[in-house]
Amino acid sequence: MKTTFPGGIHPPYNKELTASKAIVEMPLPKRVRLLLQQHIGAPCKPLVKKGDVVTVGQKIADSDAFVSAPIIASVGGEVAAVDAEGIEIVTDPEHSRFTGQAPKYDTPEDIRQIIREAGIVGMGGAAFPTHVKLSPPEGKEVHTLIINGAECEPYLSTDHRVMVEQGEELIEGIKILLRACGAQKAIIGIEKNKPDAIENLSRLCRDEENIRVEAVPVVYPQGGERQLIKSLTGREVPVGGLPLDLGIVVQNVATAVAVHQAVNLGRPLIDRVVTVSGRGVAEPANVRVRLGTPIRDLIEFCGGMRDDAVKVVNGGPMMGKAVASLDDPVTKGTSGILVLTEAEVRIYEERTCIRCARCVDACPMRLMPNYLALYSRKSMYNDAEQIHLFNCIECGCCSFVCPARIPIVHYIQKAKHEINSKRRKK
Repeated sequence: MKTTFPGGIHPPYNKELTASKAIVEMPLPKRVRLLLQQHIGAPCKPLVKKGDVVTVGQKIADSDAFVSAPIIASVGGEVAAVDAEGIEIVTDPEHSRFTGQAPKYDTPEDIRQIIREAGIVGMGGAAFPTHVKLSPPEGKEVHTLIINGAECEPYLSTDHRVMVEQGEELIEGIKILLRACGAQKAIIGIEKNKPDAIENLSRLCRDEENIRVEAVPVVYPQGGERQLIKSLTGREVPVGGLPLDLGIVVQNVATAVAVHQAVNLGRPLIDRVVTVSGRGVAEPANVRVRLGTPIRDLIEFCGGMRDDAVKVVNGGPMMGKAVASLDDPVTKGTSGILVLTEAEVRIYEERTCIRCARCVDACPMRLMPNYLALYSRKSMYNDAEQIHLFNCIECGCCSFVCPARIPIVHYIQKAKHEINSKRRKK
């Protein structure tokens, strides 16, 4: 390891609730709701209508846009509803067990097409279409593939368990990714608080000349794409640039496993592992669940909510979003569902900024979050953009350390939204 990134924080990790718990498979839900946009890029358009009978693994929505990914039926059954946001399917258990056949391929382009048709996106949370990341534009060459196994978000242990339990599939997926993007070597970056994952993958990589495991410091947000690149290579992605500018592609460990299953087994993305945690759920667990399953069903599978549960979060506590309805579905990017108690959720009164600059010290992107928040509050969006508003990765470090309890990330998100809305109108 060359160095580590600037800033960062050390929040309570709370991973002990699920880190040692093996992945369990949830029974099929009675119905699923598959959203038409589970990825960055263009939303999909339905290919089915109400009353149609679909089979598990069937493509039910797609887009002609390059930056997009099709939606695959996670169960077999009858389409109960199609609307502007999603497709509902009533599950037929007898026809929901997937039996696929490995597709044939010869070239990297063939592999990328298989990955696209399988509906695979980044499963670490960003949900960027995987085939796009693996398609360097003309003039760009990829020499290094980085596999992100840092999993720095508190509570979450889905990637950890995948690395421990599905290590062989992960390595096979890495080999396919290497061929698809043309990289010569792969580095698996794992935070040091996952020694069993480090040991398992180091053993599996022992005879692989171009794949190695690197342990990185435990600091949030180590799992950020740019932060992990800095830690593993010592290089920094240029301002306004992409990892591709350095000849690097980053993929999440669960994404690599999904690539193996699609290319070697012919199995599209129909399920994923989700950490259900927090002290507000009766039995925290790592659960393999079909996409589109209602969050309510997933929580009930884990014993239901405790009496003191007050908040449900989709994702981790730092970058996740509060759930408005328990009927919301699990999506491709759902890495965790947290059921938090009053003791875990604190609501503070926002006070005046005291100019302490703790947010500046904590920012892993070397920004000035205090001014970004101030400009947003005053609707000075051009000024915010001038000091690199869109370089903010919304990791939450600034809000976490702020003694005045200013919701800095909220203000930054508001500024981004306002600027993007004006651009769309133009």
